[in-house]
Amino acid sequence: MKRLLFASLILTIFTNNHLFAQAGKPKPIVMNHLAFHVTNLAASTAFYTGIIGLDTIPEPFHDGKHTWLSLGNGSHLHLIQAAGNPTIPGKNTHLCLSLPDVNAFIEVMKKNNINWEDWAGTASAVTTRVDGVHQVYLKDPDGYWLEINDATH
Repeated sequence: MKRLLFASLILTIFTNNHLFAQAGKPKPIVMNHLAFHVTNLAASTAFYTGIIGLDTIPEPFHDGKHTWLSLGNGSHLHLIQAAGNPTIPGKNTHLCLSLPDVNAFIEVMKKNNINWEDWAGTASAVTTRVDGVHQVYLKDPDGYWLEINDATH
């Protein structure tokens, strides 16, 4: 029921963008950030910068518990170290990042002994969607699912 209510709220916001209109022009809705609860900030930061290739950006807290990363176009990924273990959702809930060459990224994963799979769960395999986009799925150090694809066009 909570998921249905949340989905309904999001749909209402996106379909009723006029609620946020100024001077008759809809104000665009943009993603600001996604936050992940992590157990080891250094390991997660190293993964997202060294393996995924994201750049760090300034964060205002300077408390050693936050890393902010740029996702491009003004969107960010916030890594927040907190007590306890995060609740990790299944593969259907994932962060998807697009890059020009999935095969080049696979070479990075091989070099760093990172496991990946296709959508069906076949190890070291690539999914090709009906539109020709190639996808791989992997987990970050805390177990969050990531999709990497080549849908950059």
